[in-house]
Amino acid sequence: MNIASDIQLGIQSALKELYSHEANLEELGLQPTRKEFEGTYTFVTFPYGRISKKSPQDTAQEIGQYLKDKTAAVSGFNVVKGFLNIEIADSAWLSVLNEALSDERYGLGDKKDSAVMVEYSSPNTNKPLHLGHLRNIFLGYSVAKIYDALGYDVVKVQIINDRGIHICKSMIAWQRFGNGETPASSGMKGDKLVGKYYVEFDKAYKKEIEELVAAGKTKEEAEKEAPILLEAQDMLRKWEAKDAEIYQLWETMNGWVYEGFDATYEQMGVDFDKLYYESDTYLLGKEEVENGLKSGHFFEKEDGSVWIDLTDEGLDQKIVRRSDGTAVYMTQDIGTAIQRFKEYPGLERLVYTVGNEQDYHFKVLFLILKKLGYEWADGCFHLSYGMVDLPSGKMKSREGTVVDADDLMAEMIQIAEDHTRELGKIDGFSEEQAKELYDTIGLGALKYFLLKVDPKKRMLFDPQESIEFQGNTGPFIQYTFARISAILRRAAELGVSSDQVATDIAFKSNEAELIYLISECQNKLKAAAEEYSPSIIAQYVYDLAKGYNKFYADQAIFTEEEDALVAFRVALSRQVADTIKLGMSLLGINVPERM
Repeated sequence: MNIASDIQLGIQSALKELYSHEANLEELGLQPTRKEFEGTYTFVTFPYGRISKKSPQDTAQEIGQYLKDKTAAVSGFNVVKGFLNIEIADSAWLSVLNEALSDERYGLGDKKDSAVMVEYSSPNTNKPLHLGHLRNIFLGYSVAKIYDALGYDVVKVQIINDRGIHICKSMIAWQRFGNGETPASSGMKGDKLVGKYYVEFDKAYKKEIEELVAAGKTKEEAEKEAPILLEAQDMLRKWEAKDAEIYQLWETMNGWVYEGFDATYEQMGVDFDKLYYESDTYLLGKEEVENGLKSGHFFEKEDGSVWIDLTDEGLDQKIVRRSDGTAVYMTQDIGTAIQRFKEYPGLERLVYTVGNEQDYHFKVLFLILKKLGYEWADGCFHLSYGMVDLPSGKMKSREGTVVDADDLMAEMIQIAEDHTRELGKIDGFSEEQAKELYDTIGLGALKYFLLKVDPKKRMLFDPQESIEFQGNTGPFIQYTFARISAILRRAAELGVSSDQVATDIAFKSNEAELIYLISECQNKLKAAAEEYSPSIIAQYVYDLAKGYNKFYADQAIFTEEEDALVAFRVALSRQVADTIKLGMSLLGINVPERM
């Protein structure tokens, strides 16, 4: 039963019978009624005064009375100026609850014929994953889960930035200072070991700049002429020429990093369906640059570099190949996009999860693809997100001031353990069960805190605030689910069925609000997909958990004398729990049955 659709049909009939007006259902939008008024849905009648030839208030009064007389779901109404606030019968909400209870896929979408590809993480192989990557990964993974829940075929991908000058910097530093050090000999994860040498490069580079400046060079000259940088640039040219020694070192060090990344992804609870490597896709981009030169879309400058002129579109000229023939990021992104749409011809959209510092890059990329004649470029979307700040300030990878993802996850799990022990919430848990609980709470708190903020907003991450068991946090929602799970276990012991409920029950608290929220599941899914914003799901699940806690405080369950009310409250609890579990899973968060 879709109450909103029934009301829209009722309004459509009212406009036809009362005012001889044929209205499209699409134009009959409903809004949630404001908290200070009675009702669930509000219909705005101001645009219909010209049809009714009456004031918006009188028009609302007449339509409201029609709905009350003709639509079974409507129990009453009230009018505030031109706003018709529609009240829903308890029996209608109970029918909605019964429908949800009987449908395992309630709130989910039907199978679609099209696919969505979501790219996230996309790390460089010169450093470990850090806090910024966490927001990226959790956002992309959640958006993928949301589209999957709506029925799309979803392909989760990352492109690993395994080539370029930044990779060569780590390699040069390892050659200079590494003395053959390996993950095995050092006891370090491979990604951390390679990241260590990226920092070492920066230290050596700065020292050489100082020496050149002291010898009479300007700072700008010194930055370009520092020997270690020239070595890295030469190494990149040799790599592109497939120099055997350089290529072997590159494969070895990247192999160390991949093992480290895999361990981090496993801890995060995320995965990928396909991996792309920039070392492969940049070649496709270089081919496309050659084709673009022949077709006249690109032009070559005197130094041999290749560009595209986007000034007619209000942008500037953009380089797509350096003068020495090496590729830039734009080159490989062009090649990667083309390859993906060839491999997945049913692809409806391609979502790039990348920080907002790359807004211009993706605007240019999509425009270039469109100019090259690829109509599917309209299906490309940049999921842009703001930076994550810490109380200590901005992170810098080359200076070694990043917050390492592994370290942060370990810290969150430790905070969860300390907090849980302090509250005495592990009575009766084995050591293994307790450890699993700490992992679930710690990672849930981290993911929820990073996802509850609109992606477009810059945010401040506070580990201590994120782990609280009260307020808009992951642990608060997890604790609500665990509370309901305890109720359901008790109901099973007592033999209380929660499969269906009677439709003549009178509500005594906020039951209608809870069932309304349950009924909004698919609408929230669609909104989150349209906005590419898991924060919509996070707010939805928090509102549901908060509403349930009010219901739990107001209403007895097992001490209630009427069996029908006990069964109803257990059934409502079960459906709330199922919806919370679904919502949290869309955020990549597990919910424990005991806390």
